[in-house]
Amino acid sequence: MVLTKTKKYTSIKPTQKLVKDFLEEFKIRYPEFKKEHLIVDFSENFNIKIEELILFLKVSVQHKKNGTSFVLVYDGIDVDEIPDELSVVPTLTEAIDILEMDAIERDLGF
Repeated sequence: MVLTKTKKYTSIKPTQKLVKDFLEEFKIRYPEFKKEHLIVDFSENFNIKIEELILFLKVSVQHKKNGTSFVLVYDGIDVDEIPDELSVVPTLTEAIDILEMDAIERDLGF
């Protein structure tokens, strides 16, 4: 797992080949970045099924309860099949846009 921290968010790029292996490491290391806005970037070298993305639903819901954002980057998924509580976008630029929109919603009290 490669972590890149900016002032606004932490980006995580998996180095594992399988989503389940990444998720195991992610859960172990989660306390390191649980209070930060997170972007998990699966844009390179991954063939992910919707069922695997949904494994992050619990983390996403908890993150939002904590007042932080959680976004997955992956292209090639029908977003209509993803639960509304899970943000999945095709590019890093769109993930950053989601973080900004979430911040606006929090500021407005939504």
